[in-house]
Amino acid sequence: MRADIQGLEITVGELKHLCGAGPDRVYRPASATKFAHEALKTVGLIVLVLISCWLLVAIFPRAYLVWLALHLAAIAGLIFEDAWKIWCSQNKHLVNLFDDVDRYNGIIRAVEINDKIEDAGNAFVKIGDRSKVIQALKLIREDLVRALKTERILRENKKFVATNSELFANNLTTLNALQISDRATEQGRLLNEALQLAVGVQAEMKKLQDRNTAH
Repeated sequence: MRADIQGLEITVGELKHLCGAGPDRVYRPASATKFAHEALKTVGLIVLVLISCWLLVAIFPRAYLVWLALHLAAIAGLIFEDAWKIWCSQNKHLVNLFDDVDRYNGIIRAVEINDKIEDAGNAFVKIGDRSKVIQALKLIREDLVRALKTERILRENKKFVATNSELFANNLTTLNALQISDRATEQGRLLNEALQLAVGVQAEMKKLQDRNTAH
């Protein structure tokens, strides 16, 4: 990975730090079908836990209270995890932001793969105006980080007090000023994808702002 894109990717660890929940804590897509599918998987695991408990109690009957307590704790943990995921998945803003992060990281990976192809001797795939693409990605990263922090504040504070207006500011104006003449080129395609992602992030920020105003 070239130096100019190192550190741009938003990792799972950073996501957890920013918003208090990782992408593995939500169901995507957040649909009734997905919930039902995951619930069936949990039921299957609970059945296996009960079978394990029954076998251990049969083999070691004197310690039945210990086995029962351990397995009940495991069942409670499975149920709690599913309930927590369903609760988080109902937060459409958080789910949408996770989707935006995935798209953003996908652009980073596309640039990295393009670089590897170029380094393998294919000079024709070189991103000609690379600095503009990298600048766009940096600006989108700032917006995503801001949006994730803001969503967490709103989620953790029911009576959220309106803060400085710059909290909801974004870099879309600056992004739109980054013009590339040939949109058919690789750098044009990447920047176009970045701009579309920026618009999506701006829309989520607007929804967060509207939700705060409504309360």
